[in-house]
Amino acid sequence: MAVMITEECIACGACDAECPNNAIYSPGDAWILGGEEHPALSDDITYVVPEKCTECVGFYDDPQCIAACPTEAITHDPSRQETKEALLAKKENLDKIGR
Repeated sequence: MAVMITEECIACGACDAECPNNAIYSPGDAWILGGEEHPALSDDITYVVPEKCTECVGFYDDPQCIAACPTEAITHDPSRQETKEALLAKKENLDKIGR
């Protein structure tokens, strides 16, 4: 399961500094995966790219962005549930293609 950022975000940047997958982007910023640029997922709030979020599996025991958020604006995304194995496979793919 990926994490998501809610409208309670104050755009402080604490979360993106903690993300080992570079999955967190500022509002309006295009995101990049494997050298390919994609349109921003949000123009209004900081956002997480689900295709890049592994909930820190393979790096840490828990998602580092959730702990870093001063407003509790980051939560698990109930619409994107993935097993630990799937998250590890995603991490390995990111290792190959580039974050």
